[in-house]
Amino acid sequence: MFFHSIAFCLGFVLDQIIGDPYNIPHPIRLIGNLINFLDKKLLEPKDYGNQEENCREKSVRNPQREVLMGLMMWFIVVLCTIGASYILLFVSYKVHVVLGIIVEAVMTCYILAAKSLRVESMKVYKALREGALQDARQAVSMIVGRDTKILDETGVAKAAVETVAENTSDGVIAPLLYTFIGGPVLGFFYKAVNTMDSMVGYHNDRYEYFGRAAAKMDDFFNYVPARLSAFFMIAAAFLCGRDFSGKRAFAIFKRDRYNHKSPNSAQTESVCAGALGVRLAGDASYFGKIVHKPFIGDDFRPVEAEDIKRANRLMYGTTYLCMTVLLILMILLNMIRV
Repeated sequence: MFFHSIAFCLGFVLDQIIGDPYNIPHPIRLIGNLINFLDKKLLEPKDYGNQEENCREKSVRNPQREVLMGLMMWFIVVLCTIGASYILLFVSYKVHVVLGIIVEAVMTCYILAAKSLRVESMKVYKALREGALQDARQAVSMIVGRDTKILDETGVAKAAVETVAENTSDGVIAPLLYTFIGGPVLGFFYKAVNTMDSMVGYHNDRYEYFGRAAAKMDDFFNYVPARLSAFFMIAAAFLCGRDFSGKRAFAIFKRDRYNHKSPNSAQTESVCAGALGVRLAGDASYFGKIVHKPFIGDDFRPVEAEDIKRANRLMYGTTYLCMTVLLILMILLNMIRV
C-alpha cells in the first residue's frame, strides 16, 4: 500500500509536469488500434458484405448480431487491457520494488490527462488570440467530435470550453479516482471503457447497434465520477477567484445537469457554464448532420477566447481539490494499515 501510494503521487506529479510526451508511443493509442482492428473484423465483413456504407439497407442488417459483436469487442478490449496492465505491473515489482514504483508512476501519468487537455485547448486559445480562425478550427477539431469548419470565433471558443469542462471528469477526475481505488490496472480499465465510447459510441448509421455496449458501459462507469467531479468543480468555483461564481455554478448545475442525451456529460458542463456565466451546448453539426441539443447555462455574455483559460483554471482547481481529498484518504489508510 505504501509503495503504491508513492507511485500514485509520483504519477500525478509527472502528469502535471510533462503530460503526454508526443515522441513516445502512448498506451491509449494501442488500445485505440485494438478497437479499430476489432471494429473492422467484427462489424464490416460479416454485417455489410461488399456493400458501400452509404448504400446500406436496414433490411439486410442484423441489429441483434451487431449489438452482440459490440459487446464481444467490449469484453475483448477490457480483458486485454486489464491483462497487459497487470502483467507489466506484476513483473516490474517482481524484478525490484523501485522498478515497480517507477513503472506504476509512469502508467499513472499516462492514465491522467490534465496537462495534455490544457496544452491542446490552449492551442485553440492562442490561434484565436492571433486572429487565425482557420488554425483555431483545426486545433479545436483535434479535441472535439463535431464538425468545426463552419464555426465562427465564438463557436470555436465554446467548443473548446465545453471540451475542457467535460474532460475534467472524463480525462482527469474519473481516471484519478479509478487509479486511486485500483491502481493502474483499474485506471487503464477505465481508459479502455472511455476510449471505446469515444470511438464507436455514436448514434449514426455505422455504430447505432455495434456501439451500444460501449456507450452504455461508459455511462455506467462514469455515473459516480461525473457527479463527484461536478461537486469538486463547484467547490473550486468558490476558490478560484473573481472570474468564477460558485453560487451560480451550483444553481445552473441543479437546473441543467441533465440537459444532454448522456446522463453524465452535462454534470461538469453545467457547473462550468454557471461558474463562467455563459451558455454552452445547443445545436451542433456531427458528420454533416445537425444534432439538436438543449442549451446549458444562461447567456449573460458571449463565450470568448479568455474563457478557455478560465475553464482550464477551473479544471486545475477541481483537480487539486480532488487530489487533496485523495491524499488525506491515502494517509488515513496507510495509518490504519500500520
